[in-house]
Amino acid sequence: MPASRPAPDALLLMGTHCPWCPGVLASLKKLLADGAIASLETVNIEERPDVAAELHVRTVPWVRIGSFELEGLRSEQELREWAGKAGSAEGLSRYLDELLSSGGIARALDLVRGDRAGLDALLSLFADPDTQLNTRIGISAIMEDLAGSELLQGLIEPLGELTRHAEARIRGDACHYLALSGSPEASTHIRPLLGDSDADVREVAAESLAALAKD
Repeated sequence: MPASRPAPDALLLMGTHCPWCPGVLASLKKLLADGAIASLETVNIEERPDVAAELHVRTVPWVRIGSFELEGLRSEQELREWAGKAGSAEGLSRYLDELLSSGGIARALDLVRGDRAGLDALLSLFADPDTQLNTRIGISAIMEDLAGSELLQGLIEPLGELTRHAEARIRGDACHYLALSGSPEASTHIRPLLGDSDADVREVAAESLAALAKD
């Protein structure tokens, strides 16, 4: 663990009749013993259902390591990897990838709205050609939700840079997201795509400019 990034705290929600909870607890205790996590709090939700309700937890084991919320059975190695990535840009991107690929859009949106680092991680995922389709669908859903917001308007320059990406699908999506910002400044990045080498990108650019003209 780098000295500049302290070990994260951990919280485990468990249940008396949960068959997987003892194993996760044992793994977390090992992480605590060797300093991979700084503290460990455990809550039995059968005794404290109010805690589960407050955190919107419906299944156990449930673990929070730093800002990462992990449901279900996790191996010691998995937990150790998440602890090691807590507080890092790489870790946040990986966490958003897991959330979006599994339909956890609400939690991902909370992260993006709550911290500029979340937005940067989302943009990093979007710009990566290896990002899978399910994750890209989730990214699109978040961008639609952010339409017209100051958060999305704050991404005009980095999205503008992505209109020059080598991959046509990323250029086209960046163009669409720029239009969702509703900002006239976005048109300066969209207009050059009217002459893009890809026909689909040219079509998206024309539609995006038309949408901006209506705003």
